[in-house]
Amino acid sequence: MRAHPPSTGRKLAAVFLFILLAGGCYPSDDGNAPRAAVPGVTAGEVLLGSSLALRGHASFLGTQTLSGAMSYLHHVNAQGGVHGRTIRMVAYDDSYDPPMCLANTQKLIIQDQVFALFCYVGTPTTVKVLPLIEEARIPLLGMFTGANALREPFNRYLINVRASYYQETAAAVEHMVGGLGLKKIAVFYQYDAYGFDGLTGTELALRRFNLAPVTTGSYNRGTLDVQEGLNKITASGAEAVVMIGTYDPCAKFIRLAREQGFRPLFYLVSFVGADELARRLEDQRDITVVMSQVVPPPDRRDPNPLLTGPEGYVTLLKRYFPQDQPNFVGFEGFINARVLVEGLERAGAELTREGFIDAIESIHDLSLGPELTIAFNADDHQGLDRVHFTRLDKGQFALIKDWAEIKAQLDAVRQERP
Repeated sequence: MRAHPPSTGRKLAAVFLFILLAGGCYPSDDGNAPRAAVPGVTAGEVLLGSSLALRGHASFLGTQTLSGAMSYLHHVNAQGGVHGRTIRMVAYDDSYDPPMCLANTQKLIIQDQVFALFCYVGTPTTVKVLPLIEEARIPLLGMFTGANALREPFNRYLINVRASYYQETAAAVEHMVGGLGLKKIAVFYQYDAYGFDGLTGTELALRRFNLAPVTTGSYNRGTLDVQEGLNKITASGAEAVVMIGTYDPCAKFIRLAREQGFRPLFYLVSFVGADELARRLEDQRDITVVMSQVVPPPDRRDPNPLLTGPEGYVTLLKRYFPQDQPNFVGFEGFINARVLVEGLERAGAELTREGFIDAIESIHDLSLGPELTIAFNADDHQGLDRVHFTRLDKGQFALIKDWAEIKAQLDAVRQERP
C-alpha cells in the first residue's frame, strides 16, 4: 500500500522547525548592529527569502518545494556552508494569494534585508512582485511556475530552472494530436494569470496543427466551482481535456466527469501537483490521466546519485524531513537548491547580487544526473528545457515509456460507448 503524505499541519511544523534550526526566521533586533555592505551577506551567513503557500488549498506545493530545497541547504550548512557562510532562509506563508505575496516580498526586501529571493510558488503570486524585483534589483531564483511572463521579456534578475508551460503544453499537444490522433481538445483552466498562460500555450500549440480548442471552461482560484466548466466541456464531446489548475479542483473535475460517464484523456501540467492529485483519485478506475513533469520521477529505487546517493534528494529528505515522501514538487525544490549553491560557489567569497547573477550565467553544462543538464547564459535564464510525461497508474504517476498503451486505453473506452 502506498504511504500517504502526512497532514499539512505536520509538514508545516517540520518545515518551520528546520528553518529555525538553520538559524531563525528573523534578523537580529540589535539596532546597533552594522548593516552589511551587501544586503543579507555577512562573513558567516547569506540570508535568503521566500514567499510561498504553506497553508490553504495549495499548501502541498509550498511545503514540499520548501522541504525539498531545505533538505539540500541543511546538508550544505552541515558541511560548513559556502565560502564559510551558512545559508539561512526566511520563509513566509502567502497561501497562494497575490496581495499576501506582495506584502511578504516587501518585508523580505526592506525589513529582513535578504540577499536574494528563492523558491516562490505560483504564477499569480510571482507575477505580482515583478515590479519590486526590478526596483530592488534583487535576484529571484527557482520559481515553481512555468509562466511565460517570467521569461519574456527577458529579466536579468529572474532565474528560472524549470521548463515553461508553453514547452509543456507544446509537447503534450504533439503527443495528443500527432501521436494519438486526437482532434477535439478542450481546455479547463484557473481563471487567473496561471490559467491564462496555460490556455495561451495550448492555443499556440494547437495552431501548429491548424486546430483550436473545441471549447474552454474555467473556475476561480481558491474555489471548487468546476461544474459549469465541466458541463460546457462535456457537451463539446472533447476527446482530451487540457487542465491548468491545482490538485483539488482538477481532481473534483475528473471525479465528476467519471461519474457522468465522460472519459476523455485528461492532461495536466506539472504545477497541478502529481502526488496530491493521485491521492485524491486513488479510488478511480478506468480513467486516462496524463501529466507532464519538468523533472524525472524521484524513484526511491533509482541508483541515480542525484536521488539515492549520499547527497541525493531521497537520502537527504529522509534525513532532514523523514515524515515526507519523495515527490516531484520536492525534487524540483531540491534541484533549485543545487543551482543556488552552484551559483554561490562560483560567485566567490566577495558575494554581491550582480556577481551572483554573473555566476549563474557562467553555468553552461552542469550535469546533475541523467536527463538533467543545467545551462544558462547572459540571454537565457532558464536552466532546463526537458519535459517528461507520466500517467496515473495504480494510485501513482509513473513515467510513460510507450504512448501506444495510452492509445490502447483510449480505444478501449471508445469501444465501450453505445
